[in-house]
Amino acid sequence: MEQVHELHNETLMAQYRAAGFAGRVGWGERVALLVIDMAGAWTRTGEQLGSDLSGPLDAITRLLAVARGRGDVPVYFTTMAYDASGSDLNLPTRLKTPHSLPMVRGSDRVRLLPELDRRPAEPLIEKPRASAFFATNLLSLLVSERVDTILVTGCSTSGCIRATCESAMDYGFRAIVPAEAVGDRSRSAHLANLFDIDARYADVVPLTEALAHLAASPATAAS
Repeated sequence: MEQVHELHNETLMAQYRAAGFAGRVGWGERVALLVIDMAGAWTRTGEQLGSDLSGPLDAITRLLAVARGRGDVPVYFTTMAYDASGSDLNLPTRLKTPHSLPMVRGSDRVRLLPELDRRPAEPLIEKPRASAFFATNLLSLLVSERVDTILVTGCSTSGCIRATCESAMDYGFRAIVPAEAVGDRSRSAHLANLFDIDARYADVVPLTEALAHLAASPATAAS
């Protein structure tokens, strides 16, 4: 019988560890908090892309409060937005993901949730593809802040979260995913991709661990 592909399947995880997966990247010396695509199109259940992300939103607002309280944790937000004509969407994207066409720049669909209370010093990065690194200035912003560890939060686990974690690893960053701070419209896709992210690209940790690390003083935060 095939093993269920989800994070807490210890038998399957043991199989992956035996194959050389699921090592730990751990925490580095300077952490940034990245909030991916927590905007109207993804978070309103009546939207084509939407689902109930109230749980991840609560976790993210808790992380934001602690990060802002410290004052030395860079915070970045992303959204996806395109011209109303769709002229900046390539043909394969329009064909494979036609939900991209209504993601019009400046519309409420692509506007961040007000609960996130984005501050002027917290960049909002408009990304054209799933990874927050692809065709954006995120890499240069992280390098300029000497960040080596990225807390990846938001949606969707099976798409933009996974793609961003893969890019983070490719660029040499430690990526940490608080499990309660990411979400997906499909529970099975969410669980399967958390497993793969944890096995291949990032450390998936409980929200309590991420909060405790952020709450530590700068002198004791590095591992």
